[in-house]
Amino acid sequence: MCTLEKRGNIYILTLTGSGERRLNPTLIDSIRSALRRLRAEPTSPCSALITTAHGKFFSNGFDLAWAQSSQPRLNLMDSKLQSLVSELISLPMPTIAAVTGHASAAGMILALSHDHVLMRKDRGFLYMSEMDIRLVIPDWFVVLLKCKIGDTNVRHEVIMTAAKLTAEMAVVRGIVHSAHDSAEETVDAAVRLGEALVKRGWDGDVYGKNRMVLLSEVLEKIGSENATVEEEKTQSKL
Repeated sequence: MCTLEKRGNIYILTLTGSGERRLNPTLIDSIRSALRRLRAEPTSPCSALITTAHGKFFSNGFDLAWAQSSQPRLNLMDSKLQSLVSELISLPMPTIAAVTGHASAAGMILALSHDHVLMRKDRGFLYMSEMDIRLVIPDWFVVLLKCKIGDTNVRHEVIMTAAKLTAEMAVVRGIVHSAHDSAEETVDAAVRLGEALVKRGWDGDVYGKNRMVLLSEVLEKIGSENATVEEEKTQSKL
């Protein structure tokens, strides 16, 4: 499902396989397990995480076929992705998404949960597909998009027109840090960026806590949604 490789102070988390990499509980749990292994590693003065993927897709969003129109299954996927995003936000190191293929809906949210997003030019796009597939976008997705995309007009384009943004389009709109000619060059650029960030010698714990302050609205929204779910579970047992 995914691998975690260490190169000096750079960790590379790779989503493996040749499929669409739909985010179901199994894949999300695999990524979270890799993050737990990373946290358990002996601490370095400063490290960085790069998340990338093999093949045509970075992630094509939630595994709606697995959910089979079952609200509890959809809720489970959403809850697990919330936990994964919270863990990325609290991770004590800079994070970089090297998007080497399509990143749609929840897959785009996963990419944007990183500090920096790098993307290949020759294949793939960022795409919030909810309008096209007749789904209401989750509230917490919108909160994250507001934190990551400062321009109201760009957010409107992303959410309300379901625009498919290539790497170069996303760079112009301030969503993507940089665009590169191939998957290999995208990952290489991510490694160079990671190494440059590591050289800053930042305290990882301070870095993670500052990110949590910066994205506190996202964490608060996730926390409130989880509290609502728990309350509903309690009420159903009464």
